[in-house]
Amino acid sequence: MRSSFLWVVFLFVFACAVGAQRTVPAQPPPGTDINRPTENEDEAHERLSAEMAKKAAKNRVAALKNDTDKLLKLSIELKQSVDNSDENVLSLDVIKKAGEIEKLAHSVKEKMKGPN
Repeated sequence: MRSSFLWVVFLFVFACAVGAQRTVPAQPPPGTDINRPTENEDEAHERLSAEMAKKAAKNRVAALKNDTDKLLKLSIELKQSVDNSDENVLSLDVIKKAGEIEKLAHSVKEKMKGPN
């Protein structure tokens, strides 16, 4: 008798567990598009986009300042190298610095244009 009672309890617990797994997910109210974000999500997305754009602009300005500082330093070094050379000899260092300045100036120009 006791074992049959335990079997009944076991089957009851098992049936409840199986039934709990088969719950139906809540449905949205009729007439709503579940794929369309809500207004709060739209506002949050716009706010996040604005913050990201602001941060990107700050990073771009910081990179421009850094690059222009490098340009100034390289230009001063180039001027000193040219002043130390004579009219017949230009060192390889002068040509290398001029190439670095050219690349950096092009990079600064592109960054100043901003994102397309």
